[in-house]
Amino acid sequence: MGMQKHRIISVTAIAFLALAACGTESGSGAGSGSGPGSRVGPEDSGGPAVSTDLPLTDVHWTVEGLSVDGKKSGVPAGAGLEIGKDGQASFQTGCNHSGAKVKISGDTITVGEAPSTAMSCSNQLDAYEADFGKAFAGELKAQMADGNKGMTLTAADGDTITLTSEPSAALVGTWTLATLKGDSKAGVKVPRAVADKVSITFAESGTDAGTGTARGNLGCNRFSTTTKVSGSTVTFGRVTTTRMACGEPQMTVEREMQQVLKGKVTYKLNHAGLSLTAADGASLTARPGARS
Repeated sequence: MGMQKHRIISVTAIAFLALAACGTESGSGAGSGSGPGSRVGPEDSGGPAVSTDLPLTDVHWTVEGLSVDGKKSGVPAGAGLEIGKDGQASFQTGCNHSGAKVKISGDTITVGEAPSTAMSCSNQLDAYEADFGKAFAGELKAQMADGNKGMTLTAADGDTITLTSEPSAALVGTWTLATLKGDSKAGVKVPRAVADKVSITFAESGTDAGTGTARGNLGCNRFSTTTKVSGSTVTFGRVTTTRMACGEPQMTVEREMQQVLKGKVTYKLNHAGLSLTAADGASLTARPGARS
C-alpha cells in the first residue's frame, strides 16, 4: 500500500447490505510495485486459488490483534476476515467494504489488489483500515494455534495479524429481517422500524430428525408453520397467520415475506447471517436476534 490508505470491508449481515449503494474505487493497495511487501496478484502464479490442508477457508476470523511497524494498532469491535474456497477474501471493519483475491499454497497467502468503497470513517477506523491494509498485503505466512481455532498472519517485514475463528450460526433460533426481495426480483424498501419487527424463530420439533416449526412476525400479522430441513433446503408447510389489517409498507412486506416462506427454500448460513431463497427467486436476508 506504500503511503496510500487502504480501504477495507464493512460487512455485517447484513450491514452487508447498507453499503451496496456506495460507489467503488480500485485501490492500488499496500506495497504496490515491486520488492518486499509488494502485491503479487494470485492470477500471476496460475493453478487453483486454494491449495492447502490448513483450515483457512470458509471460516469467519475475528481480528484480535494487529501490529504494524512494530506498533500495536487499535482493533475496532467486529473487525474480521473471511476467505472463500474460491480465493476471495473479504474484510470487516465497521466502516468501508472491500475484498481481495488471494492465492493460498500451503501456509502462504498471497494477496492481490483490493477494490473498496470509499466512505468517510472516524479517525480510529481510518487508522485501523490503513494499518490492516498494510499488513494484509503481499505474501503472508499463516501459523495456526489453539487447535486451529487461532491463526497469526505474518508479513515479510514482520507485520502481524492475530485472528480467532468464530463458528457459523445455527438455523435454530430467532432471526430479524435485514433485506427482502420479492418474486418480481425487485428489492422491497423496508423501513428500519418495520424490519426490526419482522422475525422468524426456528425450533426443532424433538421428534423426527430435521422436522420443526417456524413462527414470528411477517410485518403486520404473526405466523406459524412447520419446517423440514434437509441438506441446504428448508421446506415450509402451510403458513397460518393472525388476521390484522395494517397500512403500508407493512402489508407489502408481509406479502413479500409469504412469497419467500413457501414450499422448498434454499438457506445459507454464515457466522452472523441467514439467507432464504425461494424457487421463484424471492429472497430475504436476516441477522441473529429479534428487536421488538
